[in-house]
Amino acid sequence: MYLPVDVFKGLCKKQKTGIRPEDPQCDLFEKMPKCKFCAMYTEDGKDIGKCNMKAMTYPDLPALHCTAFQWIQQN
Repeated sequence: MYLPVDVFKGLCKKQKTGIRPEDPQCDLFEKMPKCKFCAMYTEDGKDIGKCNMKAMTYPDLPALHCTAFQWIQQN
């Protein structure tokens, strides 16, 4: 997982090495669960949506502790 340190650099969480946002992803990359990747999320407009058709949320909000999170099925 890429952890931003500031606008110029970050860390590869698994390898504990420094990387820049434009560098290729580290070999141990895992997609972070975010609202925009959840099957319960519906987009209402630019940079806003609803969770489970009820609560307003941001698409890039991390869903690390969301008990209802379900990955969108990829075809």
